[in-house]
Amino acid sequence: MDFPNNRTDALKKLDNFIEKNLTEYTKLRNFDFGTKNRKNISCISPYATHGIISEIEIIKRTLKKHLFSKSEKFIQEVLWRIYWKGWLELRPGVWDDYLTSLKTQRGKYKTNKNYLNAVEGNTDIQCFNDWVKELKETNYLHNHTRMWFASIWIFTLDLPWELGAEFFLKHLFDGDSASNTLGWRWVAGLQTKGKHYIATEWNIKKFTNNRFNNITLNEKPSPINDDKFYKIIPKTFNNTLSIDDKPLIIFDNNLSFETSDFINEKFNKIFLVLSDNKNRQIKLTEKLVEFKNSLIKDQKERLDEKSLKCEIISIEDLLKLEDKSYALYPGIGENLDYLNLNKIKNISFLYRKIDQYSWKYCNKGFFNFKNYIPKIIQEFT
Repeated sequence: MDFPNNRTDALKKLDNFIEKNLTEYTKLRNFDFGTKNRKNISCISPYATHGIISEIEIIKRTLKKHLFSKSEKFIQEVLWRIYWKGWLELRPGVWDDYLTSLKTQRGKYKTNKNYLNAVEGNTDIQCFNDWVKELKETNYLHNHTRMWFASIWIFTLDLPWELGAEFFLKHLFDGDSASNTLGWRWVAGLQTKGKHYIATEWNIKKFTNNRFNNITLNEKPSPINDDKFYKIIPKTFNNTLSIDDKPLIIFDNNLSFETSDFINEKFNKIFLVLSDNKNRQIKLTEKLVEFKNSLIKDQKERLDEKSLKCEIISIEDLLKLEDKSYALYPGIGENLDYLNLNKIKNISFLYRKIDQYSWKYCNKGFFNFKNYIPKIIQEFT
């Protein structure tokens, strides 16, 4: 599998999928045919995660070639990412509690043989072992495979979901604090209370085209129980009425400024922020850090071409900024945590219009959110 580290090739990858393979997406999307045959899915998520290509840009390009009725399932999957982010923004305690619990589980399982075998792909379950190897080598897994992986991790290997979610974030090119955390919670039965996802031998066989056999799993587990209820915390995502001639800070989730809502604003300088493992609570693999850094460098090259004053800085350099600045909102996760933990207060966030509009529909489940998708599309396409 190949994930180019620039916007130009990422757009080619997207357009190729839309033109050649999207018509079969609904029928074939749940099949994992292996790393050498990914034509049934777009593999565009690493670029959406980093804002190299926005969700609306993906949808617009899709609707240029296909009717909504023919591409609805694909568009829904694209908007899941916005939904998960909005859901977490309204319940930030979920992320905070995850990190707290993760620290506890790290201590408990540091020398646990079952855990160490799992992360090395040395279990008695061959498909799981192959997926560990695939994740480490390609920094990607098919979405259906992620569900099987998480279910096996939690219910068959009997390991804490928090450690599994961390393992994904360490490796995935499209790792995202909202989608990843809430996806693992959903498999465990915590996101929708009492409703968990159970990986089964027949399902894995069918949707891997019989690539795996003799899969012995716990197929009758109980969901993970947690009585904690997270109330919605009302938040406003308003932008300032007028933007002054001040610096703009861009984190690694908004790396296509030239297509953003703020391209016509007059910032006196743009800072692109690199964050190494020293400042992360979840340490990423060297390959993932390099992928992020290369995408940031690609954004700088594109801004340089437009003669926009731009500089790449370390996240620690934000501590030295004395003047008021703006920042494209990084969302709940590592970058926002760094700002909060270091009490950096002289930054005003700027929110994307699509998030401002969509997050108000994230107060309930996705099936409720799905009812508003036509309205969202009408507003932004």
